[in-house]
Amino acid sequence: MPEPKSTFDATYPCEFYEPAELFEPDLMYTVPEIARLLQGLEPDAEIDPDTEAVLIDWAIPWVMTHAEDIVIAEPLSEDGPGYYGVAEHAVDEGDETPTAGADDADA
Repeated sequence: MPEPKSTFDATYPCEFYEPAELFEPDLMYTVPEIARLLQGLEPDAEIDPDTEAVLIDWAIPWVMTHAEDIVIAEPLSEDGPGYYGVAEHAVDEGDETPTAGADDADA
């Protein structure tokens, strides 16, 4: 059931990573690894299966939403998972974004 916002002590912006922020440019990741990264965990962090299932439910729409900035590779084995990484153009675009405080140097 919905709750009034006033029920909560605080609310926070709903911000998600961009692929260039989340992925190392020279690595490829499975969906479970992406799910961990989106939660600020290491890709190989141990989590219980129920938690992993919930995180994967969040990761799949994120991958679909950012598909234009993600590349995919075939599984390494016939029954293995697919791998995803950041597209080169997304890394290049990220390099053009000014860093925080960059305007301060001009002041």
